Amino acid sequence: MTDPAVGTLRVNGATLHYEVRGRGPLLLLIPGGTGGAASFDGIADDLAGAYTVATYDPRGMSRSTLDDPEAEQHVAEHAEDAFRLLDRLSPGEPARVFGASSGAIVAVHMLTTRPERVARVVAHEPPLVEVLPDAAEHRALVARVRETFRTQGLMPAMAVLAAGLSKDGGATAPEAGTGLPPRAAARAERTMADLPYFVGRIVPGFMTHAPDLSRLEALSDRLVLACGEDSRGELPHRATAFLAERLGTKLRYFPGGHIGLTTHPAAFGACLQKALCD
Repeated sequence: MTDPAVGTLRVNGATLHYEVRGRGPLLLLIPGGTGGAASFDGIADDLAGAYTVATYDPRGMSRSTLDDPEAEQHVAEHAEDAFRLLDRLSPGEPARVFGASSGAIVAVHMLTTRPERVARVVAHEPPLVEVLPDAAEHRALVARVRETFRTQGLMPAMAVLAAGLSKDGGATAPEAGTGLPPRAAARAERTMADLPYFVGRIVPGFMTHAPDLSRLEALSDRLVLACGEDSRGELPHRATAFLAERLGTKLRYFPGGHIGLTTHPAAFGACLQKALCD
C-alpha cells in the first residue's frame, strides 16, 4: 500500500482531511456511512495507476472536524466541500467522481448543480428514497430512527435503521468488524466512534434529500448508477434501480452488497475502473 500525500482544507464550518495518490486526471472518491478516506484503502492504489485519486473524510467524520459538532448536516454543504477539493486539486478541469451510499447522494447532487466540474459520476446505491412511490413510508423510518436515537441510544437506533433498509425488515445492527477483511476490521473502532454522528446527523439530512430529476435526465449520459449483486430488495438498491429506470439508463452491478467496497475490494475496484471508462 502506497502512503498518500495528506492535506487539510478549510471549508465553511469545518476542516477537511484529504489524501492524494497517483497521477493523471482527478478521481474523487466520496465515502458513505462512517467509512471516511480509509474505506478506499483497498482500491485506491490500483486506481492510482490511471488517476490522481483523492479521498477524504467528510465533514464531521474521523479527522475532518466541525466548528460546531451539533450542526445539522445538508447534502448541498457536503457537495460544496467536494467542489472545494476539486478546486484545490484540479482547478478548471472536470473530474471523475465516485460515491458510495450517502457519498453517492453527494456525487449525484454535484452533477446536477455544477455539471461543468464533473466529467462522470459513478454512484453506488445512493439511498435516494424520495424518488420512490412509497417515499412517505421511508420518511417515517427516518423519523423513527431519530426518535429512537434520542430516547434509547445508538444501537437501538441502528437496529431500527438496519431493519428499515433490509429486504424483510428483520435485520439487526451489525457488529463492528464482523466478517470483514483484516484491514477493514481494523477500522472498526473509528467506525464505531463516528456512528452517533452518522445516525444523528447524516441519516436525517441525507435520506430525506430529493434529487433534481429533470436535471438528472438532461445529464444522464454522465451518470452511472450501480448496485450490489447481493443487495436486491434492500432499500438503497430499490431506490437506485427505480432511479435508473426513471432516467432510462442501464443499472450496473458490482460485487457484494451495499458495502461491497469493503467486503470485495479487489473485484469492486475492477468494476469501478470499467465504469469510469465505458
